[in-house]
Amino acid sequence: MQFSGGKRRKLRLAGDQRNASYPHCLQFYLEPPSENISLTEFENLAIDRVKLLKSVENLGVSYVKGTEEYQSKLEAEIRRLKFSYRENLEDEYEPRRKDHISHFILRLAYCQSEDLRRWFIQQEMDLLRFRFGILPKDKIQDFLKDSHLQFEAISDDEKASREKDIIASSPSLNGAILESESVYKIPFADALELFRGRKVYLEAGFAYVPLKDIVAIILNEFRAKLSKALALTARSLPTVQSDERLQPLLNRLSNSYTGQDYSTQGNVGKISLDQIDSLSTKSFPPCMRQLHKALRENHHLRHGGRMQYGLFLKGIGLTLEQALQFWKQEFIRGKMDPDKFDKGYSYNIRHSFGKEGKRTDYTPFSCLKIILTNPPSQGDYHGCPFRHSDPELLKQKLQSYKISPGGISQILDLVKGTHYQVACQKYFEMTHNVDDCGFSLNHPNQFFYESQRILSGGKDIKKEAVQPETPQHKANVQKTKDASSALASLNSSLDMDMEGLEDYFSE
Repeated sequence: MQFSGGKRRKLRLAGDQRNASYPHCLQFYLEPPSENISLTEFENLAIDRVKLLKSVENLGVSYVKGTEEYQSKLEAEIRRLKFSYRENLEDEYEPRRKDHISHFILRLAYCQSEDLRRWFIQQEMDLLRFRFGILPKDKIQDFLKDSHLQFEAISDDEKASREKDIIASSPSLNGAILESESVYKIPFADALELFRGRKVYLEAGFAYVPLKDIVAIILNEFRAKLSKALALTARSLPTVQSDERLQPLLNRLSNSYTGQDYSTQGNVGKISLDQIDSLSTKSFPPCMRQLHKALRENHHLRHGGRMQYGLFLKGIGLTLEQALQFWKQEFIRGKMDPDKFDKGYSYNIRHSFGKEGKRTDYTPFSCLKIILTNPPSQGDYHGCPFRHSDPELLKQKLQSYKISPGGISQILDLVKGTHYQVACQKYFEMTHNVDDCGFSLNHPNQFFYESQRILSGGKDIKKEAVQPETPQHKANVQKTKDASSALASLNSSLDMDMEGLEDYFSE
């Protein structure tokens, strides 16, 4: 792709040429785009793609994938953001072009670390699964061919001759289902997972796979190709980083999927130092709760902890004067000389408030920044407990927070699946006794504000308190309602999050 500062000059393509460019509503993204686009369009396409993938992630947590509710909500989001999603729709060139280019832009942003790559691949796989699920059967073979997948649907005669063997190898199939189900002949090496589970019929080096099972194979192929492509893209990053127009945007994009920054505007001076101990147990997220506890016990935090906790306190309303008093009092309790604090530490506190150095008014760390940067070492207390704690230590910590055994199991399962923010969101629900928090958690300060809103009566709390030993069970109707609320909150959060990107180009 080439970039220019002005508006993109639209390509004049006839109908057949347009259709040939993007024959399907989904693709494996095998060929990168080669047209010229403006930096403004580059930005807009990237922002919309981030919104789409975040919606995919949020819906995957709120609903069971593949259910009618999940399908309808995701289709609505794809339509809203004007991406391609169905075959045989009129004027699909622009949505498919948008889908193609935006995918490759995000490759540049999300190839920069293992965690970013993992998140990007998972969301892209879920999006492909949805699109393949609604692909008309008469289009599947063309899609497989265009994706360079050597999967061939066998004829009805071949299927009839192997009917008993195919049914015997696929327990969920019977004659009636198989009659209407397509069966694909694929190389044995591409069906190893099914072979290991003894769920596929093999003959002469080929596997005969029903349509319902081929989805997993297609997704594995897509994962492998995308993972390799991201690795190759990462090796090419130095070339991209040399372009001063793109690198700042790509860095911000890779940090944008977790939500907005929280400033202190409107909150300054709203809490007193006497309230902090009480607030830490009621409304602090676990990352800040453990920092506060360590500070009170040790009367000291290392630089990473001071930065993470200090900016959080600034974000919830601590003034510069309060911050200086708070840290000085605590460090003096640790036998630090007041003059040493004034000389060695007060400058950094004033610097974080924009009163020293470059006068940059720093904002609190987002969940993504805490999860992906500056991991804690021995003796540190910063970072994300769900990301950086040993599972057994995390379990003990949750027990000390009076989380029920069933709740701890749910949280640990989410952590095992690397859903760290969702695990924190589950912790929020359990500690605030709500069925579903109704928002997508992206920021420690968001955790604090939502907690205060609930505790002050801004959100209904369940009338009957659940005993600590009783696991939470969600009603389907309530879940649907709250998930819709969560998606609306997500869209609002992402819109605000992207303002920084838009500001970057308007400067």
